[in-house]
Amino acid sequence: ISAIGFFCVIMAFTLAIFVGRISPALFFRAITPTLAVAISTQSSLASLPAMLNAAEEVGVSRRKADIALPLAVALFRFTSTAMNLAVVVYVAWLFGIELSLWTMAAGLAVAVAAALSAVSLPGSISFVTSIAPIATSMGVPVAPLGLLVAVETFPDIFRTLGNVVADVAVTKIAADYVDDADEDPASVI
Repeated sequence: ISAIGFFCVIMAFTLAIFVGRISPALFFRAITPTLAVAISTQSSLASLPAMLNAAEEVGVSRRKADIALPLAVALFRFTSTAMNLAVVVYVAWLFGIELSLWTMAAGLAVAVAAALSAVSLPGSISFVTSIAPIATSMGVPVAPLGLLVAVETFPDIFRTLGNVVADVAVTKIAADYVDDADEDPASVI
């Protein structure tokens, strides 16, 4: 699960560098304080002030960041779909449950919906409530989730790292496509 989280972090950095067109050195320097907060709190919401500073450092106006980043923190769970689905696949593997393509598709649909409804708190708080609907839709027992929450701390670090890096990246990408209203008052109308 942690390896999938690490892959999500790498993908978020790739998104920032190639789609957001941010210099790797600038982005790493700007995001480093955010990463420290994310590791220590395991909460995207707690990382929001640091993300606002990082967005400003990579060229996003404070006005745009003040709107886009809280929305990203509230709705955009970059790592949740992949990591939550991986937990269910792991439990299925432990119990020897075969997962068909249709079962995986149903689990993916529920994982996407669960990612949109999750809270920006440490994963140990919302672990079972985020993953149980996926497990149920796939016919996988939910009881082991109570045990797995005990080892969720390390994967949750990768969840949070991936989410905060992706949040800053998509804020930069979105800001690049939005004109400032100060430049053309007619664009507001």
